[in-house]
Formats: sequence, C-alpha cells, structure tokens
Amino acid sequence: MDGSDSKRVLITGGASGLGKALAMKYAAERHQVAIVDLNDERGAETLEQLLNHGMDAFYQQCDVREAHSVQRAVAAVQQRWGGIDIMINNAGVAAGGPFDWVSSDDWEWVMDINFFGVLRGCQAAVPAMKQQGGGHLVNIASMAGLLNPPGMSNYNVSKAAVISLSETLVAELEPHGIGVTCVCPSFFKTNLGESMRSPDKTTAAKLDKLVAGSNELSADDIASLIYAAVDSKTFLLMPHAKARAAWDYKCQSLERHLEAQRKLAQQIKEQAKPA
Repeated sequence: MDGSDSKRVLITGGASGLGKALAMKYAAERHQVAIVDLNDERGAETLEQLLNHGMDAFYQQCDVREAHSVQRAVAAVQQRWGGIDIMINNAGVAAGGPFDWVSSDDWEWVMDINFFGVLRGCQAAVPAMKQQGGGHLVNIASMAGLLNPPGMSNYNVSKAAVISLSETLVAELEPHGIGVTCVCPSFFKTNLGESMRSPDKTTAAKLDKLVAGSNELSADDIASLIYAAVDSKTFLLMPHAKARAAWDYKCQSLERHLEAQRKLAQQIKEQAKPA
C-alpha cells in the first residue's frame, strides 16, 4: 500500500481489548490511527506500540458520554490529517442482572456509553465525512443485541439500539458515499469484564467464565475480520460461527428460540444472588 491509500482512522475505546487490536491491525496495514480512551496509561502504552509500525498515530483522552469530548476527537483527526475516513465506535461496558433488580441508574449508565456513545461518534463523524465526500462508520454491537439472552436486559437493549441505528444509517448515508458496518461478536478474550456493573454478584463470575472459555476467535482475529468487512463494504458482521448458528435458529423458529430462553431464564433466577 502506498501513502495515497492510507486511511485516517479514529477508534473509541482504542487503548485495550478489541479497540487496541483494531488499532494495531490498521497501523500494520499502513493507515494513520488515532485512539481515544479514558485510560491515559493504557493509551500511552498502545500509542507507543502503534508508532513502531512507522505510521503517524496519536492518543487523546475522550469520554464518549460527553458529546463535546467526541467532537474534539474528530476535530483533532481532521486538524492533523485533513479528514477522517473511518470512525470505529468501539467503546463499551458490560452490564446485566435480573430485570427487576437493575436500577434506573444502571440502565442510564449502560445506555449512555454503549448506545449514546456510538450515536455521538456517528453524529461527530458524519458531517465531516459528508463534507469530504465519503467515509465509513464501524459500530461495535453484540450478538446480545440480536439474541437477547435473559439476565442481560439493559446490555441487550443498548446493543440492539446500535444495530437499529446502524441499519437505519445504511440507506441514509449511502448517497453521500458513507458506508456502515455493524459488528456483532459473541464472547472472546478481552478486558470487558472490568467494566461489569450488576446487582447480581453471580453475573460477573458468569461473564468471566464465558470469556475464559471462548477460544473460537481472539480479539486480533475479530479485528482482521472487521478490517476485511470494511474493505468489502459489508454491513452486518457476525464473526462467531456458533453465534451465527444461534441467529439462524432464531430466524427459523422464534418460538423454539423463546422456549430455550425460558429455560435459561429459570436457571438464572435459581442461581441469582444479590450483590
């Protein structure tokens, strides 16, 4: 790839986990990468690794709960590189617990980051992309937003909203040369569990167990699949084969899917313990 093919990429939550894997993938492919995050220490460490690829990169602190913070990040990319080609809305948190145990504060917290954080990223990047004649949005959702497992109502809704927003934007933004890719991964090894908020003290342990046992794909594997999906202008990416099979099962028979959900909900109810 020569310099003329280099893209200008901004990644929220880019200092760790999937965000870091995406940053390293784009830098390795000779693109200019800006990572934004709340964790300055991890941001500095990731930036040092990015610069080893020989491409320009920078880190900036950003809180996706604040529109002006996201807008400043996009403006910094524009000022440094003259535009923004790819906006990856990756920042997110984990949440869960029985529906009637989850507080309104926890609902607002997860929605503010997982959905409104993505929305703010789109709102900040789209005007710049329209002005320059094109670009690409990558919104990280989850299979939870498609399958809606019990015991995760607030997390499910936050990710389902990302999927709905992304699908809506496909048709609206295509005439402006702006593509959209919505990514729905299942469990994979990352540090998402650090952010877990739940009134049920068994929820975090279950998440840790699921993450620890998830060997199908690594964060690097998923980053490579996302890179290819953007390149091919794919809208919906479901990286995990088992999760795709579960989605197919739901599409074939919603009632069978719901029956399985009922059984799972009963198990969760029996195991739940107040934090």
